[in-house]
Amino acid sequence: MRIAFFDSGLGGLTVLAEALRQLPDEQYLYFADTLHVPYGPKPHDEVKRYIRASMEQVMKEEVKAVVIACNTATSLAIAELRQHYDIPIIGMEPAVKPAVEMNRASGKRVLVLATPITLRQSKYIALISRVDNAHIVDSLPLPELVQFCEELCFDQATIRAYFEEKLSAFDLRAYGTLVLGCTHFPFYRELLREFLPGHIQLVDGSKGTVNRLVEVLAAERLLESGGQGEVRYQCSSGDEAYIARMKRALAIYQNTMKQV
Repeated sequence: MRIAFFDSGLGGLTVLAEALRQLPDEQYLYFADTLHVPYGPKPHDEVKRYIRASMEQVMKEEVKAVVIACNTATSLAIAELRQHYDIPIIGMEPAVKPAVEMNRASGKRVLVLATPITLRQSKYIALISRVDNAHIVDSLPLPELVQFCEELCFDQATIRAYFEEKLSAFDLRAYGTLVLGCTHFPFYRELLREFLPGHIQLVDGSKGTVNRLVEVLAAERLLESGGQGEVRYQCSSGDEAYIARMKRALAIYQNTMKQV
């Protein structure tokens, strides 16, 4: 049986890549809701309908667990999905808690980069209230970065100009950590490193999410051994060209992981 990863588009591949690193013997299904990407700018109820429809497609396959590899989908729908399905469903949240802990001693601030819908969600607001007692966390929506990723745009001049525009209002000397709060954003980790002051650290939720997946599978005695880490790709539009793009994007991201 496979572990399913679900996202609106390419972003969840950054989480899948971490799973392939930690669990190379498992078999995977990656499902992208390409009919409705990106989720970020859309109304909440509309996105919830898309997520439910996508999960119905995923559950037609033989899957033993599902990773909602999308902060937006997690915040909007994971509670409902867990009530509806009786297999483990692992979600994501921006890695704000570890970022705050990293900066506690230095007094530096934390900047969370995410989609507008994630930053508006009560789940995110509650997370900030719970972990940010010192009020050191700021948030910045970067919806266009999702589209850059979907187009596999990694042109340094284009992306650098975008970061310069969006981050111009922030005194980056005051920040110690940037949280990549959308699964698409780690594709731009190295470009961000080149743009940001050297003291700023970048964190995302992929490792924590996969660590939780490992814990749950182990507890349920669902871990595999002797597999080959095969990935089957599906998308809601059935677009073979997009499936080829998913394979290319995963290879691009895995290559960046080797450089870290």
